[in-house]
Amino acid sequence: MSSDQTTVIAAGPRSLREAWVALAGLSAVFLFEMLDNSILNVALPTIGRELHASTTALQWVTGAYAVVFGGLMLAFGAIADRFGRRRVMLVGLVLLGIASLATAFVGTVEQLIAVRVAMGVAAAMTTPGSMALSFRLFEDDGLRVRATTLISTVGLVGLAVGPTAGGFVLAIAPWQVLLLINVPIAVLAMIGVRRGVAADVPDELHRDPIDVAGAVLGTATIVLALVAPTLFVNEGTGSWSPWVFTGGALGGAVLFYLRERTATYPLLDPKLVAHPLVSSGLAFKAAAGLATAGLGYLVTLQLQLDWGWTPGLAALGMLPQVVVLVAGGALIRPFVERVGLGGAAWISASAVVAGLAVYGVFSRHGYVWVAIALVLVAAGMRVVGVVAGVNVLRGLPKNRTTIGAALTDTATEVTSGAGIAITGTILATIFAGTITSPNWTAHQTTQFHTATTTAALTLTALAAALVLYGILRIHRTPTN
Repeated sequence: MSSDQTTVIAAGPRSLREAWVALAGLSAVFLFEMLDNSILNVALPTIGRELHASTTALQWVTGAYAVVFGGLMLAFGAIADRFGRRRVMLVGLVLLGIASLATAFVGTVEQLIAVRVAMGVAAAMTTPGSMALSFRLFEDDGLRVRATTLISTVGLVGLAVGPTAGGFVLAIAPWQVLLLINVPIAVLAMIGVRRGVAADVPDELHRDPIDVAGAVLGTATIVLALVAPTLFVNEGTGSWSPWVFTGGALGGAVLFYLRERTATYPLLDPKLVAHPLVSSGLAFKAAAGLATAGLGYLVTLQLQLDWGWTPGLAALGMLPQVVVLVAGGALIRPFVERVGLGGAAWISASAVVAGLAVYGVFSRHGYVWVAIALVLVAAGMRVVGVVAGVNVLRGLPKNRTTIGAALTDTATEVTSGAGIAITGTILATIFAGTITSPNWTAHQTTQFHTATTTAALTLTALAAALVLYGILRIHRTPTN
């Protein structure tokens, strides 16, 4: 490589157009992560019939992917910052392609779950890297925001069209095609990353030994935290297993923190997490994850079970959220330029809280209020998803970029699960009888309204506390 080339790489691209090859590859990575579960959910009934799968097994077809993905992100983030982000990304894309091809040979639900586990590993290796590598492409924060907005928009389009596209594919092809779609996506991503992203600069990687004990504790904690909400929803608060998993997650978190405080080479140094940009960004992301998951769960139940809408009509009822998530990316750049990265982070996170509060107070009075809540939460989440993530990476050293991206994704995954668990627990406590029964009594309808209001306002209070903490932290940042 010539000295001129080295200078260009060090300076970084001066526009998104100059980096289009890399951005196409990184967008394909994020597209896979967002498209994967949404497109497969449509096929679960077909998969259940063809593979003779039980309800529990079908849950693990999607659940295994989510748990492995969420549980391994921190570990692979640390590995990427040690051995090379581009290298780990490419290995993960190869694994994704192989696992997706293996779908063609699946004959049992157990084999499909094994494939989904492999895909979860691939996602943990690649998804945080898409954020980290796009951040490292540019030196200018404005370009970083625009690049992250572009990548997230591509992923959100995949999330929005996934169920519809999956339905059309199932009408003309076997369900395996839905996962084989990942093969060309992986190939596109590999081409873009190999040709558009320069090899990792050694000075931007660290040479510390990997904290194996910290990685094991962190992974176990996150896995337990992700499984517990499912157990609360499926088995109820009267069962012992969700409480055991919750206790295990809390105990694991304490042990992980103690380990990281005392380790010579910690997986995740608590001093780095305490940086105002990092801690505030994580708080805003956590608030958005908590509110968005809880609201989505509550609205789905209200539209179909309380108001009696068909699944198709309920999908249309969620359309305001989808439109804002996809189209709202165009507003992020001017908004950030007007109020700054710090202001954009706390204002958008506050919008998420406001939307959840609107739902909690007014949702029983008609769909208009539900639509307003969906729009506010989606608009807030669209902005905070970009700017809070960029702020976290701004607050970390260059050699910790990928684990920072993994940390933001993990915060969202865990708090999303917590939002569903809190909502499900409150519903189970207040609503008497089977919530999916077709004919509610007047008393059950009143109980449902009480439960949804209680759940929404509980989540509002928790999310508001996180946002307030984030605001206090971000105002301690000297650069804001």
